[in-house]
Amino acid sequence: MSQTLTSEQIEKILNNYKAKKEREHKYYHAVKKTDEQYILKNRERAKAHYANNKDVKKEKYEADKDFRRAQSLYNYYKKQGTLEKFEEKYPEKMNMVKDRGTY
Repeated sequence: MSQTLTSEQIEKILNNYKAKKEREHKYYHAVKKTDEQYILKNRERAKAHYANNKDVKKEKYEADKDFRRAQSLYNYYKKQGTLEKFEEKYPEKMNMVKDRGTY
């Protein structure tokens, strides 16, 4: 099932993709961006999305709050050059940072 593509085929695919993106960009800026109906419809869609997902964002923020605090503290100690103190003082926060792989 694995299909191998030649370098010419890959180049053609990439060029077609770039041309499509450029066409879409020009169309948006020439037609859509100035269309009042499109702008209003898009605003309504964005407002509805915000209203429907407000609780989801809040839950995600609450879940990540402790991690963000631990990461901020880690970055402070890292900037000061005293990560050893951070590991000694806050081993649970260091584990939290290590678990996410952001150290």
